[in-house]
Amino acid sequence: MKKKKINLRDLEPKKQQGEHSHDDGHNHSSPEEISNFRTYLPAIFSFVMLIAGIAIDYFDAFPFFKGWIRVVWYTVAYIPVGFPVIREGWKSLIKGDVFTEFFLMSIATIGAFIIGEYPEGVAVMLFYAVGELFQNAAVNRAKGNIKALLDVRPKEANVFRDGDYVSVSPEAVNIGEKIQIRVGEKIPLDGILLSEKASLNTAALTGESKPDSIQKEAKVYAGSINLESVIEVEVTNKFEDSSIARILDLVQNATARKSKTELFIRQFARIYTPIVVFLAIGVTFIPYFFVDDYVFRDWLYRALIFLVISCPCALVISIPLGYFGGLGAASKNGILFKGASFLDAMTKINTLVMDKTGTVTKGVFKIKEVKAIGWNETEFMQYLMALEEQSTHPIAKAILEYKAEGEDFEAQDVSEIAGKGLKGVVNGKTVLVGNKALMTANNINVPSETESIVESIVLVAIDNQFAGYVVIADELKEDAKETITALHKVGIKNIMMLSGDKDSITQQVAKELNIENAKGGLLPEDKLNEVEILKKNPENKIAFIGDGINDAPVLAASNVGIAMGGLGSDVAIETADVIIQTDQPSKVVRAIKISRSTRKIVWQNIILAFGVKVIVLILGAGGLATMWEAVFADVGVALLAILNAVRLQKMKWD
Repeated sequence: MKKKKINLRDLEPKKQQGEHSHDDGHNHSSPEEISNFRTYLPAIFSFVMLIAGIAIDYFDAFPFFKGWIRVVWYTVAYIPVGFPVIREGWKSLIKGDVFTEFFLMSIATIGAFIIGEYPEGVAVMLFYAVGELFQNAAVNRAKGNIKALLDVRPKEANVFRDGDYVSVSPEAVNIGEKIQIRVGEKIPLDGILLSEKASLNTAALTGESKPDSIQKEAKVYAGSINLESVIEVEVTNKFEDSSIARILDLVQNATARKSKTELFIRQFARIYTPIVVFLAIGVTFIPYFFVDDYVFRDWLYRALIFLVISCPCALVISIPLGYFGGLGAASKNGILFKGASFLDAMTKINTLVMDKTGTVTKGVFKIKEVKAIGWNETEFMQYLMALEEQSTHPIAKAILEYKAEGEDFEAQDVSEIAGKGLKGVVNGKTVLVGNKALMTANNINVPSETESIVESIVLVAIDNQFAGYVVIADELKEDAKETITALHKVGIKNIMMLSGDKDSITQQVAKELNIENAKGGLLPEDKLNEVEILKKNPENKIAFIGDGINDAPVLAASNVGIAMGGLGSDVAIETADVIIQTDQPSKVVRAIKISRSTRKIVWQNIILAFGVKVIVLILGAGGLATMWEAVFADVGVALLAILNAVRLQKMKWD
């Protein structure tokens, strides 16, 4: 059965040409308030007319309120809420789609008028319209996070042209041009930071409220807010290719990929609705052959109740809304699902395979240990850093991050020994910095304890005497350990680490994280083979977490592919099913919890809708339920289901 939104706004005056839409990103409070009032005006009018009519009927206040006057009164009350429904039913009928909820509501309420149940006919349509308004409000609430993202889209860019900065549309800026972003402004396009440093608020992109401090030549992304000083950025992507544009497109189109539950309910409704219509016809006429005191009006009334109850509104409204709420809640937490189907798939995951570098480690070298022998540590590091200042190697950069007190030492006569290290003179002393081969070549004895160190190690000798060493390692992410613990708590017992790094390092990281199964020294195709082996067991439902760059084959082969830090990665956007916008592995646990909460609410709504409907259907066919019970079974259950689905927007998954 097709679910199409009732458009009570059709009763409003048409927009004049050039008038702003209220969803165009502009903030016009007064027109928006007027629009909201106009939206509710038909329902308010019908409600006032209905209550007044019922009061007059009940108290018999006006003797003339009978006959055609009473009919006209309730007809006027019916039209504002009933006309849009009847029109939609007629449009669907012309297209060949007969068994829509609009058709059912129209037949049921018009039938109520025919048998003289005017207040009930108006009430059914009024409550249905109110249900639609609640639905729209719930959908708008669920879309709140996406609207926040839409608001992040910058409206202008200050680009450097002809010796001055001019304000233009972001779409008009070309790759390679320089743009300026003032304090408090949004970065309009992806680029490279030209200024020395910047502090950015990336909350709308990553879900993280903590400002991000970056240095010159670091990547910046459209939608981030500049916090401290005026900065300049060189544009690297056109506006339509920017991270914010791709994320918006991804989130807005996520609902297009329906979950199996959602597809099943819609297919079920197409079969269920015509069956109920024919059963209602049967309820009207079949008793004529079996009941002695058959009264057509009574059985028609039961059939109309049957029709009202039969509308699967609660299902076709609340189930998509439940998934939409889950998608919105996830994106609010910096997690992008490419569709509702992956929310479902995530709930079934029992095996998690993860990459190491960039997933549970930061992917950058850091000093892990400094061991000075016969020297003060600070002085030892000053000698080492004096030589490393002459190198551009990543290990040298890590060493230079060490904060040594006192004046910096200067190195002279520095030379690089290919494949071994550096040699130079510092404070009149000859200093050697490099690997064991360099020490051996200069007849310097190295302590045996260095043999057992699996990480990268820098050996130092001063005046032909071994002076110590520095251990350099890839640093674990702050939340890596708690992620593994939390995964075990949510029932993911089978966790495996696959890495292209040395097996010894991979095993050490796995041991630190309490991961029992780990393999290192793997090429991308080796990782794929490992996942394929796991897939041979049909009970394994596998999620793979990688950085989205060299893990594309494994991301695609898994039941759910999860890309870490996919904000700037084309491969992650294209290949992964779920994208963690930050580099926090703990967000994977949150994604699992959000998925499970979503599925739980969806099934609560299904059970609620079916349970109440079956009970009231039986009561209605037996003449024990009135049109008012029918209204509750239809609109009331739909409202309860909607309110239940909206809970997703308020939940916390810490």
